[in-house]
Amino acid sequence: MSEKRYQVGAAIAEGVGYTIVENASLEGRNTFRVPARASLLIDVRRADALGELFGYAMLKSQPVLVLGEGSNILFTRDWPGVVLSIAALGIRELGDDGECTRIRVEAGENWNDFVRWSLARGYCGLENLVLIPGTVGAAPIQNIGAYGVEVGGFISEVEAWDRQSGQLVRLDRAQCAFAYRDSVFKHAPDRYIVTAVGFALPRRRDLQIDYAGVREELAALGVAAPNAPAVAEAIARIRTRKLPNPALLGNAGSFFKNPLVERGLADSLRQSHPQMPAWDGTGPLVKLSAAWLIESCGFKGLRQGDAAVSEQHALVLVNLGQATGMEIWSLAERIRAEVSSRFGVLLEAEPRIL
Repeated sequence: MSEKRYQVGAAIAEGVGYTIVENASLEGRNTFRVPARASLLIDVRRADALGELFGYAMLKSQPVLVLGEGSNILFTRDWPGVVLSIAALGIRELGDDGECTRIRVEAGENWNDFVRWSLARGYCGLENLVLIPGTVGAAPIQNIGAYGVEVGGFISEVEAWDRQSGQLVRLDRAQCAFAYRDSVFKHAPDRYIVTAVGFALPRRRDLQIDYAGVREELAALGVAAPNAPAVAEAIARIRTRKLPNPALLGNAGSFFKNPLVERGLADSLRQSHPQMPAWDGTGPLVKLSAAWLIESCGFKGLRQGDAAVSEQHALVLVNLGQATGMEIWSLAERIRAEVSSRFGVLLEAEPRIL
């Protein structure tokens, strides 16, 4: 990026593979649709442009936030630096080893569109992850999961710009350190910028349909012998009923993680609340239902100004119109305090809070 391409204070500038906007609104860049602005917004259409961009002072002297479709973030204030949006598109099949096909997907592709693409070509594995908002590049960061499946199980490698070494790197599945709603990218947000994701998708696998409600929805659809597209359709119907559409009502999906607690606490809570859902987690930990905890505190459907808890699902916070990010976070903090006081469980936000 030379001085000819960008002048300080310019409203819009173009470079090879990127576009820059100064003092940019982010209200249309987050699914909560809360107002926020960034000093600079850079849409990056080619990963090789990152080397040029990070060579300039504006990205060295200001904080940098990488933003996809904004479906896993809550702005409580303006961003005081640079927002990078990875907008590269493309899907390529790279080869088949007899069990799985390797597929490279650029980070800017819409996640649900890619899931539908994979199902239309006869691939399995991602059907349980249908209708999750966001980009493909965001999927490994959060290790997105739903209905008993996590995306990390189907990722072979992640390509990312390593700000530490100043080059593109490839991390295999083990290096990604996937865990429940977690990855190495989440722990090093200022180091890695995901530019593409490699998947290994089979054409045959055992379907995961034991999650609550899935078999019943398949039966309601009249599906006796389900395949991957049928499972996707069943889960899409469940999600549509349970979760508000962010295109119609500002939200970021599930706002809180299902907490993992020590077995002793879980057993104690189950004694006093035998109806409380709980599942064995990793090692001595037990996973509790955050939605049940929140609803038990009476928050489902609660409105605090234009910030509210969804009437469809207690795990979802929504913007009813003019809520600010700080107002939504204030409601979240109120929920966390009450759940902690009543159950001794501290809920953790799933979206990134800025």
